[in-house]
Amino acid sequence: MNSEDDVMAKTVLVVEDQPDIRSLTKFIVESIGYNVIEASNGFEAFREADSKIPDLILMDIAMPQMNGITSAALIRNSKNGRSIPIVAFTSYGKEYMDMADSFGFDKVVQKPLDEANMKLLLDEYLESGH
Repeated sequence: MNSEDDVMAKTVLVVEDQPDIRSLTKFIVESIGYNVIEASNGFEAFREADSKIPDLILMDIAMPQMNGITSAALIRNSKNGRSIPIVAFTSYGKEYMDMADSFGFDKVVQKPLDEANMKLLLDEYLESGH
């Protein structure tokens, strides 16, 4: 298997309640070469993470039905979700950046990310053997 096939095998769960932002994020992630699973709220994210076990989760924080913080906690406490990196993907201010660990996230980044910065983020978690 070559490295291109290895990249294609990786899956990112994109969790975002705004359809346009979710679609744009999906487009960028797929254009970099990764598969995408989508969820529109924290409950769907928990369900998808538990059943499909993605390689990385990009999670919005503010969502209806179940926010990203609650969802991340549920995923972290599930058998299948303990080792999945979860990156909070938020438009909130920088106050969240230093509190990633306390919310169950591996990292907090501000959205939107352009393709170059998204590639850096994805490579950080998907190419380093996390």
